[in-house]
Amino acid sequence: METKTYGSLVEVFRGSLWEAELIKGLLESAGVSAMLKDETLSAVTSPYLPTGDVLVMVNKEEEVYAKKVVSERRV
Repeated sequence: METKTYGSLVEVFRGSLWEAELIKGLLESAGVSAMLKDETLSAVTSPYLPTGDVLVMVNKEEEVYAKKVVSERRV
């Protein structure tokens, strides 16, 4: 996955709203602060656009650890 930077935030996951919520919870339980981007738009459009993606964003400093946590849980 190509890393995209949004100021001091980086994308570590992209998926549906429910997947993004699960990943955010997983990261937060591992001690990583995470936020969702485009949550509202996806929730409104997802019945019509099933590809509406929600991004899970973390601080650049936590990127490596966050990606490790996500990759270990996605089996």
